[in-house]
Amino acid sequence: MTALTSEAPKLPGSPKPPGAHVSPSLSSGRLPRWAPWALLAASLLIVAAPFAITSMSEQSEFNVAGTLIVGALVYLVLIYVLSRIVEGGRKALDRLVTGVVTCAFAIALVPLISVAWTVIGDGVARFDPTFFSSSMKGTLGEGGGALHAIMGTLTVTLATAIISVPIGVMTAVYLVEYGQGNKLSKAITFLVDVMTGIPSIVAGLFAYALFALIFGPGVRMGIAGAVALSVLMIPVVVRSSEEMLRLVPNDLREASYALGVPRWLTITKVVLPTSIAGITTGVMLAVSRVIGETAPLLITAGFTDQMNYNLFSGRVQTLPVFVYSQYAYQGIPAEAYIERAWAGALTLIIIVMVLNLIARLVAKLFAPKTGR
Repeated sequence: MTALTSEAPKLPGSPKPPGAHVSPSLSSGRLPRWAPWALLAASLLIVAAPFAITSMSEQSEFNVAGTLIVGALVYLVLIYVLSRIVEGGRKALDRLVTGVVTCAFAIALVPLISVAWTVIGDGVARFDPTFFSSSMKGTLGEGGGALHAIMGTLTVTLATAIISVPIGVMTAVYLVEYGQGNKLSKAITFLVDVMTGIPSIVAGLFAYALFALIFGPGVRMGIAGAVALSVLMIPVVVRSSEEMLRLVPNDLREASYALGVPRWLTITKVVLPTSIAGITTGVMLAVSRVIGETAPLLITAGFTDQMNYNLFSGRVQTLPVFVYSQYAYQGIPAEAYIERAWAGALTLIIIVMVLNLIARLVAKLFAPKTGR
């Protein structure tokens, strides 16, 4: 009885029971999870040594960028060779491609992190109540604020969106729902593609020439800046909205037509609500594209140091022009002008971030509900 209930002796090489944790080793045909990280650390240490010796001998700063780049290259070689020896060529190629993609992602993050770090570090010094509650009227040297530029940016951008969004969305609706590849839709698509690559200064010259014909030479108005930015914004809205409308399944349209719903009502009640999330995202990308433009606004809206809420009368200051003017025309002390320029740049980034968050919230609220 005892022999029957006792456990059988485990033979060498017998399979592990289900659920048992197996720790991979170099002899198991699979690298441990810590192996890539260990190789990366070893590669950086190996490369950092000669760079440190060189910097000490030449009395110069340690080359961090060179260490990271060369270390990444050494890591890619080591991970490929070691994985090929242990895991085989297929897995080695997979690890190599994964390393290359990760390095590309890290390289893409470097400018973003660098810009964010620089703007926050230099711009936070003037993030005070005065900066957000006063203008530059009568200010020489230290002090002053950017309230007139912030309000100018918001009003001009709002006017640009009011002009561009209806035109862009309705153009996309025509191309997708009514164009059906006819000659007019092909011509519109060609012109939109051309307008997508138009230089911003050309848009500014066009708007200035248009308003100069109406109001005379030398005119500077906020609405002229909005028209210039609309020339840049409309193509982006058209292309993004067109792609979103094409993603709407034809089954939804056909089901609506089968119930006797006319086309225009199908578009307004089925197609647009289904694609509203993507269209909103495209509109915000277009807003982010134009909100930082400087050249067209310099020509059309000009710059001023006073508050002006009327887009149809007088010059209007915007944040990009404010940053340019503070940095280009420095007074005494120069540090005050540079601090205001960095603070204006940081404010512009925050405005774009807030607008994107609002767009995500709107897209989430108005997106069609898929649950029961």
